[in-house]
Amino acid sequence: MEADRVEDFRGQLCPMPIVNMARAIKKMEAGQVLEIWADDEGAHADVPAWCGQTGNEFLGEEEAGDYTRYLVKKTG
Repeated sequence: MEADRVEDFRGQLCPMPIVNMARAIKKMEAGQVLEIWADDEGAHADVPAWCGQTGNEFLGEEEAGDYTRYLVKKTG
């Protein structure tokens, strides 16, 4: 899936990847997809949990070497 926006949060520790993801997704339109790159282990649980709390759609994650790619679709 092609993302509408890509943000690199490698090197950031919890809670900063989630804080910065929330800021980035606020700038997007409903239906657009945000791809984030993070190497903080906490993001594996935090990204899906944040999506559940905010109503955004967690589209999945994929290991990419020394970091993980997360895809989130902004909802209404």
